[in-house]
Amino acid sequence: MAVDGGHRISGCSWDGRWNHVRKFLERPGPFTHPDFEPSPEALSGFRLIDVVDMDIIDVSNLNRQFLFRSNDVGRPKAEVAAEFINSRIPGCKVLPHFKKIQDFDDSFYRQFHIIVCGLDSIIARRWMNGMLISILSYDEGVLDPSSIIPLIDGGTEGFKGNARVILPGMTACIDCTLELYPPQINFPMCTIASMPRLPEHCIEYVRILQWPKETPFGGSLDGDNPEHIQWVFERAQERAAEFSIPGVTYRLTQAACATEVFKIATSAYIPLNNYLVFNDVDGLYTHAFEAERKENCTACSQVPQDLQFPPSAKLQEILEYLTENSSLQMKSPAITTVLEGKNKTLYLQHNVEESVSFSATELGLSDGQELAVADVTTPQTVLFKLNFTA
Repeated sequence: MAVDGGHRISGCSWDGRWNHVRKFLERPGPFTHPDFEPSPEALSGFRLIDVVDMDIIDVSNLNRQFLFRSNDVGRPKAEVAAEFINSRIPGCKVLPHFKKIQDFDDSFYRQFHIIVCGLDSIIARRWMNGMLISILSYDEGVLDPSSIIPLIDGGTEGFKGNARVILPGMTACIDCTLELYPPQINFPMCTIASMPRLPEHCIEYVRILQWPKETPFGGSLDGDNPEHIQWVFERAQERAAEFSIPGVTYRLTQAACATEVFKIATSAYIPLNNYLVFNDVDGLYTHAFEAERKENCTACSQVPQDLQFPPSAKLQEILEYLTENSSLQMKSPAITTVLEGKNKTLYLQHNVEESVSFSATELGLSDGQELAVADVTTPQTVLFKLNFTA
């Protein structure tokens, strides 16, 4: 969800509905931002908001929020949410986009003052993180503060949740703290195909084997397409029932980070620095800490990352490192390099790849060779430098 904040809500009287906001904006306090000056003219709300969401409203969504009604089932969430807020909040203009975040380029994201992510996947979070880093501007190595678009990210799972404030180029980014997220798990193909024991095995069977065989929508599986996900869900349920495996569910997560957005947009209070976790299983426990930037972060360090392998290492080993290393967690890397002055593709996931069994030297790679890696987790190409070890 992208938010263009920092505008007063026009046409609204302070007395009554919005009177409580005055307590924060028109008087000083012990926790206010050092640069904050109390004033009736202080920013008081968000007038222009863009919402990007690819989901369709399902019946199960109706008991978890207040925006949707039963007659909205089957409609895009973004459109219904925009209609509800526009009709309820005078002077507020919410523009819906029934699309994926990856459908927009940098010119779209440059227009916002603040971006809020309530995304379901690590891949999508990393992509947005990479987009905001890619539009940073530097002058002789010095970051231009005006090019920074704050990112508020959060998520919930069961009784646990987290929220964080990211200032691209200044604070720890998503990829700096990737170890906080569980790495992707790869299941043996023999287990998926013939001996499933877990719900995940059923889902992977449909994704890896059944989808390519049946191609229900005439193309590759799109994880952001609700129809595709629903098809996978239904087929996985069928396979789970065949093997008496419980637990295949259609789960969505969402996050609420409005407080941190309010702090940044109004400068009324110092924003979170910079990671908050909470657990409300027994009472409510919260803990905030500062996640530090990683010097060799693939997303925000702006220097090629070292890959250390012996010359005899197979390309398959490099691929496994890119996908299984907790600080990288790439999903489907495509690797290219320059050999004899020409671009050469070393690996593409969707092609028949015999090159994975070749060693680095057999592929013509040398010590110090730069490898360009593209992946769905980032809009940028990540550069690695291959360093041969003994």
